[in-house]
Amino acid sequence: MKKRVISAIVMGAIFIPIFIIGRIPFVVAIALLGAQAYREMISLKDNKFPVYIEVFGFLLMEYLIVANSIHVGAINVGVGYLPLALTFLLFGIPAIFNKKGDYTTKDAFYIGGVVLFLGVFFSAVSSIFIDNKWLFLYLILIAVMTDTFAMLIGCLIGKHKLIPAVSPKKSVEGSVAGSLVATIVGTIYYVNLISADTNILLILAVTLGLSILGQLGDLFFSKIKRENDVKDFSNIMPGHGGVLDRLDSLAFITLFYIILMGVLA
Repeated sequence: MKKRVISAIVMGAIFIPIFIIGRIPFVVAIALLGAQAYREMISLKDNKFPVYIEVFGFLLMEYLIVANSIHVGAINVGVGYLPLALTFLLFGIPAIFNKKGDYTTKDAFYIGGVVLFLGVFFSAVSSIFIDNKWLFLYLILIAVMTDTFAMLIGCLIGKHKLIPAVSPKKSVEGSVAGSLVATIVGTIYYVNLISADTNILLILAVTLGLSILGQLGDLFFSKIKRENDVKDFSNIMPGHGGVLDRLDSLAFITLFYIILMGVLA
């Protein structure tokens, strides 16, 4: 617990000034987080990728993150065909000519999926922040409230396991409480700090949906760890694990928010 508290204080001390200063420091920070997340996903593989493949993947992911974060409104544009086409070509073609057997078509799809998933996620995070950092804080608030109260209530009164095969400690009671608190707090925040002139029922529904998707994101990454027999993605943040251990909920929340923007626009 002591390590978790200290790490949380350090993360807050780093994040708050970046949040206040804004755009360029934030994009740089996101690019660094993306790099660590990429390393965490690549390290899950028992067989190492050829160095040039890992370098291609890193550069392409960073391109996805930064190139889509350099102007306001990027969130409404989305990822272009160029990086998508490069992903399939750069990773698919080398598998054809690899004679050592250390890079297969399955590897190509794995690293391609990692690059696209992380690239789109971190690009969306930086784009949302650039457009409206208070809206970004709304998404963070939903993730934090959901995770925190799901854990607290689950520890206090949780009796019914949610999906024990994926995450044995999560309970139905904690899940419901986490989403309930996140929906109330998130809606109050949105109405008071982002837009008072809005349909309250719509914001309640959207916030609840984002909270539920956040829990699914948590479970998704828990499944990845269970399938690869690891407790945490890394130990870069003592007591908290790796970047993906902390941003698992936010990943699905952000992706779902992008979909909502497209549907409700």
